[in-house]
Amino acid sequence: MRNADEAKLLRDLARHFSRPGRVDAIYVRTERAAPVSAVRHALAIEGRGLDGDRARGARAGHKRQVTLVQAEHLPAIAAFLGRVAIDPALLRRNVVVSGVNLIAARALFQDQPIRMHIGDAVILVITGSCDPCSKMETVLGPGGWNAMRGHGGMTARIEAGGTFAVGDAIQMRVA
Repeated sequence: MRNADEAKLLRDLARHFSRPGRVDAIYVRTERAAPVSAVRHALAIEGRGLDGDRARGARAGHKRQVTLVQAEHLPAIAAFLGRVAIDPALLRRNVVVSGVNLIAARALFQDQPIRMHIGDAVILVITGSCDPCSKMETVLGPGGWNAMRGHGGMTARIEAGGTFAVGDAIQMRVA
């Protein structure tokens, strides 16, 4: 009986997010080695990726349609590198978010999915961690790859498309 009570408590805890989040920045890049471009708004295409981003060309249903990074992790990455701040564009993620824990946005239970609603139309589902690539060592300098480990963000698929913008609210909804 105790395990059933603990499981119910964990399921209940996983449903609650303290407050809405916010889109702080949006980046796209046209091809693999291209620099990222900051944009004020983006079109999320259901099952594909962001319009104008190289990931949009990936096969339909790919789990890495959008990459997200937590704004709150940027000071930690900078501190590990001995810097005051880090430019999020260097990390090559599509969306910088604040106010919502991206790791907690990944569903713990298959029958209790969590959906990230951005603005009025876009719905993302977190699919996994976005581990750093070897480019981080080049871009951030020695130790850049290790500085990013555990702070590289998350990947997501687009469940419902639409336009979203910097400043849009992020609501976490649990089925």
